[in-house]
Amino acid sequence: MTNVPAPRLKIAFPQIAGVSWEHPADRAALQALRAVPGFDDVVRKIIAILGGERGIRLLFQGNAVRAGVNQFPKAHALHVEVCSTFDWPVVPELYVSQTPVFNAGAYGVDNPFIVVHSAAIELLNEDELRVLLAHEMGHVVSGHALYRTIAEILLNVSLGALPFLAGIALLPIRLAILEWSRKSELSSDRAGLLGSQDVMATQQLFMKMAGGTRGALNAGEMNLDAFMSQANEYLQTNEGLDIVYKILNTLALSHPMHTVRAAELQQWVAGGSYERILRGEYVRRGEAKARPLKDDLREARDHYSSEVRDVASKVADAARKAAERAGEAFRKAQK
Repeated sequence: MTNVPAPRLKIAFPQIAGVSWEHPADRAALQALRAVPGFDDVVRKIIAILGGERGIRLLFQGNAVRAGVNQFPKAHALHVEVCSTFDWPVVPELYVSQTPVFNAGAYGVDNPFIVVHSAAIELLNEDELRVLLAHEMGHVVSGHALYRTIAEILLNVSLGALPFLAGIALLPIRLAILEWSRKSELSSDRAGLLGSQDVMATQQLFMKMAGGTRGALNAGEMNLDAFMSQANEYLQTNEGLDIVYKILNTLALSHPMHTVRAAELQQWVAGGSYERILRGEYVRRGEAKARPLKDDLREARDHYSSEVRDVASKVADAARKAAERAGEAFRKAQK
């Protein structure tokens, strides 16, 4: 596990732009999603049928409690702290929803808000909750809220309940939005670390999401180093058809495997990007110029071409090793 001590006082990042921490695969996947035929129509129709911003807020907030100084004050205070760390001009509304499944999300159109499930509030300690809230603010700063709203509706509402989308091929859109959703999580995991500046709490969050309880960790029944060892082991497992199974297993998921997220973030820290941002070496809002769409599409094509080549190389290497072992076993059998 990378040993990066958390500063005693949180470092603020004046005017930091989301591009400072965004994973390259996030932008590529988003542009690939936007290029899927019918996607723009889906976005427009869903927003229109729900009644725009107001309707979306009612959809997600009807069964939730708004956090503030009198309700969930600790979560509210952490949320305000995170917004200050990112120098975000408006503190998005924070809601807690009575939901037994661990999750959280940033939703909305022009005025994003954050919803945290009650299971997360119960499971996490203060440091881990700060990481989670910073993660969701990462989605807000990066402008992910609209697309995450569309994803939530497409992935969790029966297609039969969406007759207004008749005539649009939704399967390619669902697959593309799942791919982008997984990549966007890798970006916001980095924001979670930057907002908390606590590597241990960040990795403990992944461990708890993978299968932990607050009591088990406090009782010494869970070990972070063992979890990180498991995460790196999973990332490096490419024998035989393992790499193919790993890809197929994630196609229907909106989030990457928690072990993968832990290992990805560890690699980002080890590469020095985290320390550079702490030193103030990051892109300020307004500095990042808009790029032509053709450049983004080229980046998407290049990224996925690279991924395909990497998978093909690993499969071929695994096949070669399997053939070598089979040949060795045959030679031994002939002796």
